[in-house]
Amino acid sequence: MEDKRYWLALNMVPGVGPIAFRNMVNKFQEPKRVFAASSRELAAVNGIGEKTIQAIKDFPVEETAAEEQKKAEGLGVSILTFRDQGYPRNLLQIYDPPPLLYVRGEFGEGDSLAVAIVGSRKGSPYGRAVTKRISKELSSTRVTVVSGMARGIDTVAHVGALEAGGRTIAVLGCGVDIVYPPENKRLFWDIIEHGVIISEFPISTPPEGKNFPKRNRIISGLSLGVVIVEATADSGSLITASHALEQGREVFAVPGNVGASTSRGTNKLIKQGAKLVEGAQDILPEILPQYEGKVWQEETPDLSDEENDILQLLSHTPLHIDEISRLSQMEVQQVSTILLELELKGLVNQLGGKMFVRN
Repeated sequence: MEDKRYWLALNMVPGVGPIAFRNMVNKFQEPKRVFAASSRELAAVNGIGEKTIQAIKDFPVEETAAEEQKKAEGLGVSILTFRDQGYPRNLLQIYDPPPLLYVRGEFGEGDSLAVAIVGSRKGSPYGRAVTKRISKELSSTRVTVVSGMARGIDTVAHVGALEAGGRTIAVLGCGVDIVYPPENKRLFWDIIEHGVIISEFPISTPPEGKNFPKRNRIISGLSLGVVIVEATADSGSLITASHALEQGREVFAVPGNVGASTSRGTNKLIKQGAKLVEGAQDILPEILPQYEGKVWQEETPDLSDEENDILQLLSHTPLHIDEISRLSQMEVQQVSTILLELELKGLVNQLGGKMFVRN
């Protein structure tokens, strides 16, 4: 955690967003060197102005980072940076991934197979019923359900996944020590036990309105597709759908009653090309082209240790052989041989450009 103090500190400097953070780390290799850099060196980084440079120079690194680290340790919160192996692979693919995540609970090996479900905070009985059914159907096929733990549709999505014995990820627009909305206290702890609660915001950050559009890009970024259930014409859920399109994710919408205010957003999405969905059967073929209606098998017998190590690195998100080699710390030739064996066993599929996915 000592080195992560500087990650925590840089993430807390006013004016340093995800892009500026990444640009500085790319130039100076690590956050610790950012704080040691001269003003002239910092000015050479794309997107860093005088105000941000002064904020970096004035920031009380040791004091603030030590206090933040102490809070995290006291709450049992893990800190994942985008350089850590456990950082969500799907999230790394977006334009502006969070430099670090505060994590309560533990990510599972299958969490890259995820679908987000978001919608109105004033979900109707119809919207709630459809949400719970879709969430349960997805969970029954080992798909992790992602949402924002807001009132209404988000809450129902998490509850449906847990009731089906599945996994769920909640992305907060506040610190991971804050239960928001407060009536979700029991759900909050259930998710920690059977999934993950994450935030890019420092501990004790209040749930301010400006935070939620930012967190919406994480909801879509963690997922292979986003399902919108009941949304008004100006709903925040449409921001999530917009992020999904920008990130190359699938966008799905549940049709609503014509004339209802909470149907305007979803019905408009369908008119614009989002896929109309009535159940998980409309979602799975789009995110898993080779899906055959069977449960994803996690246990694979008769594998060598090396084969198992490679298989655990793969998901339904394509991964290049060079990246597999880097993550496994094996030579490319050895990795190529192992991938061929796994392909012959029907466990791995090779796409174009030396990209591989798990079957």
